[in-house]
Amino acid sequence: MKIHLVDGTYELFRAHFGAPPKKAPDGREVGATLGLLRSMLLLLSDPEVTHVAVAFDHVIESFRNELYSGYKTASGVDPNLLAQFGPAEEAVAALGLTVWSMVEFEADDALATAVVKFKKVKSVEQIVICSVDKDLMQMVDGTRVVSWDRRREIVMDEKGVIEKFGVPPESMPDYLALVGDSADGYPGIQGWGAKSTAAVLAKFGHIEAIPTDPKKLPLGLGRATTLIENLQANYEDALLFRQLSTLRRDVPLQETLGDLEWRGAHPRLKKLCKELGDERISERIANWQ
Repeated sequence: MKIHLVDGTYELFRAHFGAPPKKAPDGREVGATLGLLRSMLLLLSDPEVTHVAVAFDHVIESFRNELYSGYKTASGVDPNLLAQFGPAEEAVAALGLTVWSMVEFEADDALATAVVKFKKVKSVEQIVICSVDKDLMQMVDGTRVVSWDRRREIVMDEKGVIEKFGVPPESMPDYLALVGDSADGYPGIQGWGAKSTAAVLAKFGHIEAIPTDPKKLPLGLGRATTLIENLQANYEDALLFRQLSTLRRDVPLQETLGDLEWRGAHPRLKKLCKELGDERISERIANWQ
């Protein structure tokens, strides 16, 4: 069997920017929530999709905001989208899917923990992470744990990660620490671009293993000297950024493999769809609990 682990926050954002706005009968904006429901129904229409869990950032802030003041927050997020975080989780749960609602941790941490937990199960042939988040690339493992960009229909295994980023999955936290991640709010180390970082980490793997002698780097001497100087001057920042990009694998997830099996939608989804102003969604569902 396959397990599909969905980044619900990404899916909600994608629906918000990709689906048309829609007002519920009570005046609320619910376009993103409805778009998310349709996306999950499309996923479930694939006969190979039998075991699913969806992780959400119930609030955008997490423990990482205590580590670094510049880490991403809800600031700047459309209030119409923020207001749909709760209803979206409620809708997905009513659809009958396992929902992990993160407050202290992030959705990515829940997905990473699930990967570690369920890839030990022999009956699990493959875990499919439904997300394009670069952070989650560190969890890719051979062809057994892959990342799936559902919008562009691209599946990325370990070979694909290396081809795209120039480093294996286990070096992705180091890569993001040096290059930076604007989506998460940390800048990386000055001068360390994608190509130079990939070249260095492909040889040395992790930040601690990067030599201080620029002659040992697989780059031109002038370029290597500048990079080493910048790294040494900002070494603690580099380690902090790597801590921010390293996914936690100790989220207390209680669900068993059996709990992830989709057995149909709950009856309450019909009432919820009516409240959201689109009863056609529930009419498309054949399986009910």
